Amino acid sequence: MEKIHKVAILCIGRAVMFGAFAIGLVMLSFSFDLVLAFSAGALMTLIMSELLILKAYALARQNPRKTEVWMHLKPNARPVGRSGAKVFIAILKDIYLRFAVLSLQVGCGFFAFSMLLRMARAIT
Repeated sequence: MEKIHKVAILCIGRAVMFGAFAIGLVMLSFSFDLVLAFSAGALMTLIMSELLILKAYALARQNPRKTEVWMHLKPNARPVGRSGAKVFIAILKDIYLRFAVLSLQVGCGFFAFSMLLRMARAIT
């Protein structure tokens, strides 16, 4: 099960990293206005968090053999039977939700920083 956990973190983390890279590029394109950049980053990061939550709950209806994590596992490391598939899905759900929480925390941080910048702009 540890092997499944490591491969799931690798595959899901890579997808989240590419999403974070895209969000970073959009924020960079709004760098002329830091309030706008961090507000856009907050919105997109919160959307990414919601998508990860939806993906985690959609796993219950998904065939485990059609996931990227399953394809990256060696045949002898793949779980067998219905109980193995349930454990596999539970591990994937846990990893998706862990990345969703991290994404939510980053999005809230971006939002808080944009609000601080907005208040500093209003004061001056």
